[in-house]
Order: sequence, then C-alpha cells, then structure tokens
Amino acid sequence: MTEAHFELVEFIHKHPRLLVLTGAGISTDSGIPDYRDQQGQWKRQQPVQHPDFMRCEHTRKRYWGRSLVGWPVMRDARPNPAHNALAQLEQLGHISLLVTQNVDGLHQRAGSEKVVDLHGRSDQVVCMSCDYRCSRDETHRRSAELNPDFIHYTAATAPDGDADLEVDFSRFRIPGCHRCGGILKPDVVFFGDNVPKQRVVDSLTALERADGLLVIGSSLMVYSGYRFCRKAQEWNKPIAALTLGKTRADELLSLKLSAPITPLLQAAVHTISPPR
Repeated sequence: MTEAHFELVEFIHKHPRLLVLTGAGISTDSGIPDYRDQQGQWKRQQPVQHPDFMRCEHTRKRYWGRSLVGWPVMRDARPNPAHNALAQLEQLGHISLLVTQNVDGLHQRAGSEKVVDLHGRSDQVVCMSCDYRCSRDETHRRSAELNPDFIHYTAATAPDGDADLEVDFSRFRIPGCHRCGGILKPDVVFFGDNVPKQRVVDSLTALERADGLLVIGSSLMVYSGYRFCRKAQEWNKPIAALTLGKTRADELLSLKLSAPITPLLQAAVHTISPPR
C-alpha cells in the first residue's frame, strides 16, 4: 500500500459518508480532454461564453460547426475505472451524493445513482425561447444534413464536445427549434451563466449532512465548484482533494493527493469496507 493509498483509505474510513465533487480530470482517461494544466491555467482558448453565444450568430455557427467534429468523441466516450470505482464506493455506502462539474453523463453510465449534474448534460439540447427539448444526437444529425461540406473536417478534440477547428463558419447553417425556430443550446451551463439554484441547494444540503468532502479531478478554479470547499470550511467539514496539480482551495484542504486518479481510486476501493 502506497502512502497516498493509505491516506485516502484512512480519510474515507474516518469520514464514512462523503459528498464527492468531480471535475474534468476524472474523465480524461475516457478520452475527454480537460480545460486546465497542473498550474490551473487554460490549456487552450477559453470556452464559449453564454452571453456571446446568445447574442452573436457567428459564435453559434462556430460552436455548432466545431461540434460536428467534437461531439461524436464525447458521445462515444465510455466510463473508465475511476468512474466505476466511485459507483462501487456509492454501493458500499460511502457516498451520500456525487456532484459533478462534468457534462458527460459518465458517472451515471458507470452505475452511480446519487448524482447531481451541476453544469447540466451535453447529450440534451434546449430551446432558449420555448423550452423545447431534444437529444444532442438529433441536433447533430440535423447539423450534418444542413452542412454536408463540414462533415469531412477533422481536428483535435477539445473539452465538452468542442474541437480545435478554425475554418470559415460564415456559411454554416444552424438548426433552429422545431417548435418556434428559436435558438438551440446544449442543456449545459456555459461560462458566464449561472448554475440553477435548486442544484446548488440540493448539493449544499447534502454537504451539510455529510462527514466530509472529497474532491476528485478538479482544479476548483471556477466558483461553482470552489463554493463547496468554502462551505465545507465554514461547517468544519474535512476536505480531501485527489487531483494532479494545483487547486484554488489548496489552503483549505485537510488532505492533498497529487497523484494519478484512476489507479489510486481503484486500489482504495478494493480495500474499503462498508461504514458501520
């Protein structure tokens, strides 16, 4: 048993019912890129901003055009052993709620049931005018049919169904809402938008009842995740973080494990027993 393995197992045994918060780092082993490096800095240009998406047609054309390349990679991603380990940890009774900043749905596909998708789900699309909803695959199919010249492009995959594609998007035709013709947007919280209040309330209620907070694969650089560490400190809850590199909450942590996520979680779950 390595020191990191021992420390993680000890943290879970001492605080047997946890709120777990996950970020992009847990899904990189599933082939989905993350946003930041180990210093918490952007690896590429910042993602689309909500106000810009809503007011600028060119931004929407660029977003949906790049998604023709990027979405299939995210759609076809599969849970990795770290997702499976957390599903097992829930089954053992150690996770009261799993709050994820990811929009990939991989925790549910791995078998986790007590999940809050803090930033929504990328496999769903919503009309910003009439609240019509459809699957992302349907919108992807319509985009491909409207833009046959774009489906042959290839590019490096970027986070959350995006791609590093830079071409002339002026000719791109955006599919509109079937019902009202309004703007379609993935049902996710873009940067510059607010997390729905009830998700935050439900998550903080669970945190208040939990024995501790375990952060996995998040730099906590955005406030939507960092707020849980602030609240845990306020409520005297111990905080552990398993993530490679710096986090915004390093000074608040009771335990910091800067180690590869998947092998450590796998090893820890194999030696953890149900809480008494």
